[in-house]
Amino acid sequence: MSVAEQLKQKTDKPQSVPLPLPSVLVAEDDPIFRRVLESWLHNWGYQITALEDGLKAWEAVSKEDAPKLLILDWMMPGMDGPELCLKIRSRKQVPYSYILLLTSKDEKKDLIDGLNAGADDYLTKPFDVNELKARLNVGIRILALQDELIRAKEAVEFQATHDPLTGLWNRGAILDFLRRELDRAQRSSKPFGLLMIDLDHFKRINDTYGHLVGDTVLKEVAQRLAGSVRSYDWVGRYGGEEFLVIVSDCPREAVAKYAERLRAAVGATPVSTEIGEIQIATTIGATSAQPPGYPDQDSLLRFADAALYRAKEQGRNRVELA
Repeated sequence: MSVAEQLKQKTDKPQSVPLPLPSVLVAEDDPIFRRVLESWLHNWGYQITALEDGLKAWEAVSKEDAPKLLILDWMMPGMDGPELCLKIRSRKQVPYSYILLLTSKDEKKDLIDGLNAGADDYLTKPFDVNELKARLNVGIRILALQDELIRAKEAVEFQATHDPLTGLWNRGAILDFLRRELDRAQRSSKPFGLLMIDLDHFKRINDTYGHLVGDTVLKEVAQRLAGSVRSYDWVGRYGGEEFLVIVSDCPREAVAKYAERLRAAVGATPVSTEIGEIQIATTIGATSAQPPGYPDQDSLLRFADAALYRAKEQGRNRVELA
């Protein structure tokens, strides 16, 4: 094999990419050993939080941004390592904390007790520095796998509740929010509004310019709606070119004004597409629910749909309040 081929073979081999180092919390009451641990961890590139007793460690791990890689001594004032493990595990917290327990105890029963308390691994003092590094690498791999699983779970949850084209809440999710808002409004005797929004002449856009351009228009309308509502209101794609907006804590007399503001915001400027600019407009059917008598969810949707139909009959690009 030539030198060039050997070099190519070496470069073709998959290279292992080191995992990013998480921050680490050290709880150790012996000041000399604690400084030794800090020195090792610092040389390996970790960000370190070092504490001298179990109570301070418990306070630290209870914070939202606490390190997820923990090195805990067994014997500590205030709260020992196994007790701290039990308290951490009792929270059933996500994301998970990886716990390495340090101990001078070497009887099998003690080690089993430590693992049963919630430790993931242990080291018996005195230990080899390279063994500590290797066991921490195990923790890093497990925490990295957890991060991947969390991201995958969040992606699945997003796909289950969001419209894939526009990124808005999908039909199922927005109807669920409507049910919840109706329940909340009834409990608190607060009014709210429901808007059914239709993109005018969308079929003509699809037929004239194609579905890709139609998708661009839909996405831009969705962005304009999402950017124009209040932070505590809900916007979802109801189906096709129709959208629903749930307007929390809004009396009937303000619902039409709110809808008119959305209509103006969506149609304020043309949509830029690959074939040029396209002027758009929306028609909105609005209704409200207020105390003392609240309609049910299906009735609210029928009221909004009827108002939308009347607005279309009267020329589109307008708001009609049921």
